[in-house]
Amino acid sequence: MNTRKNSGGATTTPVRRQVTKRAAASGSASERRDHLVRLAAELFARKGFQATTVREIAEEAGILSGSLYHHFDSKESIVDEVLTTFLDDLVGRYRVALEQQGEPVAILSEMVRIGFGTLEPHRAAITVMQNDWNYLRSLPGGRFDYLVKAEDEVERMWVEQIRLGQAAGQVRADVDPKLTYRMIRDTIWVTVRWFRPGGRLDTTGLAEHYITVLFDGLATGERSSHQV
Repeated sequence: MNTRKNSGGATTTPVRRQVTKRAAASGSASERRDHLVRLAAELFARKGFQATTVREIAEEAGILSGSLYHHFDSKESIVDEVLTTFLDDLVGRYRVALEQQGEPVAILSEMVRIGFGTLEPHRAAITVMQNDWNYLRSLPGGRFDYLVKAEDEVERMWVEQIRLGQAAGQVRADVDPKLTYRMIRDTIWVTVRWFRPGGRLDTTGLAEHYITVLFDGLATGERSSHQV
């Protein structure tokens, strides 16, 4: 659902100027559309998708509610764009990392970096997925079934990579790959609730710290399991 902006270079010929004007107008409409998506995403993250109305989105943008329908046919179409933009970016980056065919732990580390790297550019989308997942999935018509499909694909990527790490002797054989992935997933995404840009650590620093804890652990000395 990515929207591409048109562009054109002005020349001395009348025909080219007409094309340029149309392109500029299209680009302006695209920019307004992108602006509406960003405003709506912030409202969805702050108030929740279900509680946010089309009127509130329009008021935030300084336009009439009817004007919003020139760009989107429904509130669901807006959140579609917010979520698919995030998921397309995330899954695409994971695929690139997997295509490198490096050592399993190195690829897992890169996947951790990718996850933390989405916290700032996709903060609103991640918040919406955490807060409104069940509601969106409950809507009739299966419109948001792609959320489950994307989650399943991401889980498969992680689980397969963890198993490759186990087969290579780089990841402990006594851990459950699916459970391990879900613990990693939840640790990364819940960070959006407390992470604030401009703090002591940026997302790169957070990722590196987590990679250290994940693969080196907290305890010093010989590894052991403890029962309380």
